[in-house]
Amino acid sequence: MLWIPVTIAAAFFQNLRSAVQRHLKSTLTDMGAASVRFVYALPFALVWLAAVNSFSEFSLPAVNSAFAVWVIGGAIAQIVFTFLLMWLFSLSNFTVGTALSKTEVIQVVLLEALLLHESVSGRGLVVILIAFAGVMVTTLGRNRLSLSALFLGLKQKPILVGLACGFALGLASVLFRGAALSLEETGIMMRSAYTLAIATTIQTVVLLVWLQLFQPGQIRRMLLQWPSCAMVGFAGWAASIFWFMAFTLTHAAYVRALGQIELIFTFVVSTVVFREKVSRTEIFGVTLLSGAIGILVLEKVP
Repeated sequence: MLWIPVTIAAAFFQNLRSAVQRHLKSTLTDMGAASVRFVYALPFALVWLAAVNSFSEFSLPAVNSAFAVWVIGGAIAQIVFTFLLMWLFSLSNFTVGTALSKTEVIQVVLLEALLLHESVSGRGLVVILIAFAGVMVTTLGRNRLSLSALFLGLKQKPILVGLACGFALGLASVLFRGAALSLEETGIMMRSAYTLAIATTIQTVVLLVWLQLFQPGQIRRMLLQWPSCAMVGFAGWAASIFWFMAFTLTHAAYVRALGQIELIFTFVVSTVVFREKVSRTEIFGVTLLSGAIGILVLEKVP
């Protein structure tokens, strides 16, 4: 059951990374701020890999063709997700698209079955659907968006972008699980550390080249703001290493479902720390999500 606390830790650090990253958007472009999570996470990923290699009984795994395909695909899928998310925020009616991006919880079930030939149990699928319903209700409530408004917006561009966001994130999760599992005769720590280091290296190179070509001034600004960027990088690395460990331990579908606890963290912070008013719809959605997460933990879904 190690995957449960590991996933909760991943969601916590992801929430922390997002909170710190928001402050960078005042001085960096959307893509510049998004790139920080990869560029500044790379040193932490490499140091962690070196530490695991030094203090564990496992040596660096041999790269095979299957791993290369999985990890490159996962790295590119996560970059595509970042691009789509930035595009989504630039659209006028992005709240509907944001709600639909949460379909990642469901899409990952289908992608895992298609690409890894793994399926969740019937009980697990029910819990995932309940969690998805909780996420959708909470998202709609927070954005003061009715269900009818959601359906009325189905023909708009934000819907397609939102669904594509969910698909890209779900695809990245499944591909990274495939990459970690393709490394044979290595422990969980080495698999996750090695996969993360390679993926982050690929992403850093791609994004630095992109910024140099299209937004060259952003790299200099990222360097000047290294204290804040380093905090984002550390939180991003911590979230990623826990995600990768969780993907190695169990189905990506279960991990992404439990990972929605991040929404509960956000809800608690907004109500307790920032004293924001919440609607009954939000409370119902969080209750539904909390119930699903409780079942997922107590029933010990494998």
